[in-house]
Amino acid sequence: MKTIYKSIFGLCLCSMSVLVTGCIDETQPTDEATETQISTSSSATKALLMAMPAYLNAIDQDLIDNSNWHAAFGYGAIMHIRDLQTGDMAMGTKYGGHFYRYYYDQYMGKDYMYNQYIWNYYYHFVMTTNNLISAVDTTKATNDQLGYYGAGCAYRAMLYLDLARMYEYLPTDGTKAVNSDGNNVTNYTVPIVKEGMSQTAARNNPRAKRSDMAAFILSDLDKAEKYISDLSLANKTLPHLDAVYGLKARLYMWIEDYANAQKYARLAINTTSTSVMTKDQCLNTTTGFNDIGLWMWGSQMTSEDDAVQTGIVNWISWMSNETSFGYAGAGPYVMIDAKTYGKIDDSDFRKLLWKAPSGAALDGQTPYIDNTVGASLPTYASVKFRPNKGNMDDYAVGAAVAFPLMRVEEMYFIEAEAAAHLDATGNAGKTLLEAFMKTYRDQTYSCSATTQAGIIDEIVLQKRIEFWGEGLSFFDYKRLNMSVTRGYTGTNHPASARLNSNGRPAWMNVVIVKTEENNNSALKGWDNPDPSGVYTPWVSSASAKSNLLY
Repeated sequence: MKTIYKSIFGLCLCSMSVLVTGCIDETQPTDEATETQISTSSSATKALLMAMPAYLNAIDQDLIDNSNWHAAFGYGAIMHIRDLQTGDMAMGTKYGGHFYRYYYDQYMGKDYMYNQYIWNYYYHFVMTTNNLISAVDTTKATNDQLGYYGAGCAYRAMLYLDLARMYEYLPTDGTKAVNSDGNNVTNYTVPIVKEGMSQTAARNNPRAKRSDMAAFILSDLDKAEKYISDLSLANKTLPHLDAVYGLKARLYMWIEDYANAQKYARLAINTTSTSVMTKDQCLNTTTGFNDIGLWMWGSQMTSEDDAVQTGIVNWISWMSNETSFGYAGAGPYVMIDAKTYGKIDDSDFRKLLWKAPSGAALDGQTPYIDNTVGASLPTYASVKFRPNKGNMDDYAVGAAVAFPLMRVEEMYFIEAEAAAHLDATGNAGKTLLEAFMKTYRDQTYSCSATTQAGIIDEIVLQKRIEFWGEGLSFFDYKRLNMSVTRGYTGTNHPASARLNSNGRPAWMNVVIVKTEENNNSALKGWDNPDPSGVYTPWVSSASAKSNLLY
């Protein structure tokens, strides 16, 4: 297995004058833009602003040492990795090797490129936000620049909130909190790399504890909340006030401040101009989950984007089973876990986002772009993410889609779960869940749980169904110490992925790459334990094998 060599350290410390060369569209007296020039040029600052949504879909092979690895297509790839590490997504075996290691819990230690990509992608993205934040002097900035600054703070908060929740060590059944160097790494997250950090500080930058990281993220979100109202651009690839409130709701859920989580989820709902997606919008064969106009915040690709032009190294290639040009349709089908699918009521229209088993009540009712293609798909295959304009064959059109970063639906589920935690009976959350489900998803829905724990489980189950494929369920599994169960009679997971954990799985404590340890002395001895191979794949009995897809 190929080991890693590249480090993000140098990327984080690159001078801004080099990074923004060529991004300035105003005439300046020198070939390179200085920080002073950027701070006085709204168009220059806007170029730094738009570098952030652009990096969501960056194909940056410099981040890894394998130019043939077709899993490096940016934030969407990270979302896909997280979903494959839960128990809710299954993937077909053909051509899927680019993502298998995450799915099989193999080579997840600090010496391999798989975690190198996650680390390097995020910190290169952080650098992009730091470039903007450091360029704006809020005491002298124009209103436009203040809005850009607020967006930069919100983007950085999103990235560090992701990193913190992915890398924070929490107890598991597969590894111990005291690592091989004898250090207890419980609640340690990642180093904070801020704008203006010196090389000396960066070379001795320890992992932040949960409380310190939460305070840093909240500081960014407070600044975003203060300045984001000056963001005059309506572009939904940029965060606006509703998304800032949504990020605060996510943050407070992570640190178990349920009162504030509920407060900010409701503020997001009341502030946003978007509505809950309807049945027709969700199941539409041309615009299903590819229309950024329906969400609070998203990523948008165009036919000219490098990721789209590859044809196969992009979001829709891996997430749409209905294309002829992409990976998913060629064999590494993305499917819902069979057991999760079985928990969805037939009266819930969301169940039509996946292919029903032959002879089941919903067999033949899922709408496909092309019925012949639909007939060829395996049971439980997803049709949630449609190619642009329903074009299955032309990647320049079909892959030019949007994917969601935040939908208002998430806020309803956060509000309900937070309410359930705050009410000893859980009934406050149950009431909110039933109201959402009956109004928007299933008119006949009723929550049968009668205990606080049971109600919370049901809220999170419905949230997992709602956000299947959107990279969010990982955080709930880890936060709530939920087990991953992929090995069982009737499973549709391939043999090597049939891993079962007792509580959160060890692989959800992501390992920091060795190159960072080599460049940052404060990380030496403080990495998470390697989770690779700590679980043995479940093996069915001979009598059950006939029920398995693989």
